[in-house]
Amino acid sequence: MTTDQTPRLDMDQVSRLGRGLYRPESVHVLSDDLLAASHRGRGVSLVHADGSVRILGPADPRPGGEELIPNGIAPLPDGGFLIANIGEGGGLWHLSPEGDLTPHLMEVDGVFLSATNFVMTDAAGRLFITVSTVSRPRFAAYTDKVADGLIIVVDDDGPRIIADDICFANECRLTPDGAGLVVAETFSRRITRFDFDGRQLTNRTTVAQFGRGDFPDGIRYDRDGYLWVTCIVANRLWRVSPDGTVDLILEDCDPAHVDTVETALAEGRMGREHFYECGDSLLGNIASIDFSRDGETAYLGSLCGTSLLSFQTRLTKEQ
Repeated sequence: MTTDQTPRLDMDQVSRLGRGLYRPESVHVLSDDLLAASHRGRGVSLVHADGSVRILGPADPRPGGEELIPNGIAPLPDGGFLIANIGEGGGLWHLSPEGDLTPHLMEVDGVFLSATNFVMTDAAGRLFITVSTVSRPRFAAYTDKVADGLIIVVDDDGPRIIADDICFANECRLTPDGAGLVVAETFSRRITRFDFDGRQLTNRTTVAQFGRGDFPDGIRYDRDGYLWVTCIVANRLWRVSPDGTVDLILEDCDPAHVDTVETALAEGRMGREHFYECGDSLLGNIASIDFSRDGETAYLGSLCGTSLLSFQTRLTKEQ
């Protein structure tokens, strides 16, 4: 169900923060004055409220001999981070507060974590990890015909795979009540929900289904229980209400670029280049979202941007 009752944002209501970022795919609010974003080839960009940036990570990390491509990042209490490496070297990596990079988890249940997409911690101390695909190279899974993505949980019993049939697993989140888990299935263009009892996932349902041009990537709940969804290629930001209503909040879509990507997808020749181009869109393939402590400001990360984006959430509320 969709509605046009929620006000949409215009691009002139979107601001930029920081400069010189490189593939800031995953954004996190650390405090009122500090944000973190993934930084290709290094680790993490720390972006201050005044726009100044500090890069945390070794100058030239090559996990497994391949370039480090941080995708999802998870802040740790000591100032370090866990990094999901979607590059060919794969795996989950630990970045210390001093910038040292070490392997944290490379294999689960005998499966190499080849395209590690996302990592999240929760209040119980558990880790949730997604692996987009076990296909190598990962571009072989740029289709809705392949569903070999993983969801992994790490708890007191150690790491284990709890789902192995996700269509290009992207970000996942626990539901606000903690009784479920939602995941973005990028190439099936949907958000999927499972019941989660702490041990296993059951009762698979579709929360939201998207269409042409929309490839859901980053998802996050706000403090009111709305699920926000960033879509690459189409450069659209959607919001899913607790009753299932889906509202378009922000759009800066280049139809010609969408046509190019959809044609390549239909012909089985979609590759990484289609995610690192965005046509005339100024949003840069928005890929993640987080909110300020008071919930009044939203921040967007992207695949192609060199800054973080922000807007005031009050502008999206019904008048």
